[in-house]
Amino acid sequence: MAKLAIIVASTRPGRIGPKVAEWIESAAREHAGFEEIDLVDLAEVNLPMMDEPHHPRLRDYVHEHTLDWSARVDSADAFIFVMPEYNYGFTAPLKNAIDYLHHEWTYKPVGLVSYGGVAAGTRAAQMIKAVVTTLKMMPVTEAVSIPFVHGMINEDDQLAPNDVMVAAAKAMLDELRRVSDALRPLRTVN
Repeated sequence: MAKLAIIVASTRPGRIGPKVAEWIESAAREHAGFEEIDLVDLAEVNLPMMDEPHHPRLRDYVHEHTLDWSARVDSADAFIFVMPEYNYGFTAPLKNAIDYLHHEWTYKPVGLVSYGGVAAGTRAAQMIKAVVTTLKMMPVTEAVSIPFVHGMINEDDQLAPNDVMVAAAKAMLDELRRVSDALRPLRTVN
């Protein structure tokens, strides 16, 4: 069994991230490449700014919120980060959530669904690759980039994907499953 965690990176009030995440979750369920999908909203996880006294490499966590976060991330085989671009970068809550842990991320692929205005969040997506590769995560090349995302919300207040987004999502999900399976032997040693 393979488990996919979809992480909503924005915590801002009035954010559009949950709508984007609901669409990619629906696409992932239709794709059926992962037997279990966990939709993780960082606004609900609500991690304080790093408050653990020990380095995450030690896995010597003292707070219940960290233990819960560790278990949730550890149980996933692959990730999708649903992320806006803030000032040419990714969000502070996403960086904080990543920095809480170390081994739990190792040897797992990550797909990037970025959104924004004309740049479609691509600068944030490029920036986060340096962070995740430091943790031995594998960002897949296939990604979904959504320009002018607010114009893609329909009268039902849901994201209405176009054909390019649908095809990109399928390609990303295919690759996430392929890479997750390939990395599985490394995760079992970790």
